[in-house]
Amino acid sequence: MLIPFQDDLDIESTLESGQVFRWERIDSRPVNNPWFRGVIFGNLVEIQQNRHGIEFNCEPAKEIDLMPTIKNYFRLQDDLSTIYSSMGMDKRIMDSISEYSGMRILSQDPWECLISFICSSASNIPKISRNIESLCSTFGKPIRIKTNTYYSFPTPKELANATELKIRNLGLGFRSSYVSKVSEIVASGEFDLHSLKRMSYQEALNRLILLPGVGDKVANCVLLFSLNKLEAFPVDVWIQRAIKEWYSPLDSKLENIPSSKLRHWAQNRFGEYSGYANHYLFHKRRLQGNKK
Repeated sequence: MLIPFQDDLDIESTLESGQVFRWERIDSRPVNNPWFRGVIFGNLVEIQQNRHGIEFNCEPAKEIDLMPTIKNYFRLQDDLSTIYSSMGMDKRIMDSISEYSGMRILSQDPWECLISFICSSASNIPKISRNIESLCSTFGKPIRIKTNTYYSFPTPKELANATELKIRNLGLGFRSSYVSKVSEIVASGEFDLHSLKRMSYQEALNRLILLPGVGDKVANCVLLFSLNKLEAFPVDVWIQRAIKEWYSPLDSKLENIPSSKLRHWAQNRFGEYSGYANHYLFHKRRLQGNKK
């Protein structure tokens, strides 16, 4: 099914920029328009961008029924030209926008996003992806398509019913206890993730960091990538490097500012769409690796 869309969009950068971990390329023969496969909201989705918009197919939901979910998932309602204009348009932002124009912040399932970024602590994208797939194949529900089997992301109850030892045996290390404890809290109804959408950014942040294994960085990832808080600004090692390398010449105070204060500096600089600025800076700096 085709979702007609002519505005700025780059599905490739969006899905491969480190904000989500369950998408894979399945056909790269169309060099500029590869197909991707992923499992979202309990459905297997194959998707491709073309000059007319977004082409996708899915199972088990009907394509017409999943279309609104796909539109929301890619935040097609976001006016990127307005967002770009609001971020200050300094050279580093302009360079990243020019290179990855159309990269969008996703609107993921908050539960999957929360567990994914708890798993991301002191890790890297390939390992995070492996850990998440292990959680899904071990504790999720099977989605059988012809002769292939895929798995939904496990619910809070499914992970709460798993023992910490079984989770640890999947290679999650110290993150295992956090995944287990957070699953129990959410499954019990003690913590309602979806209610955070109705809260202010600061109120939602204050609530999230009370959860085991959720610090400022993980909380801001969850707020940005699943809870519609576009002012969120996660600070990880790549963002620390980007800000100190690229912005210190403009603001000497950044040389000695602690990482805990970088988020406040960035939110003051980039404003209500700080999350978009963050992800463009993150993606550009991460792909440069250890080079300046």
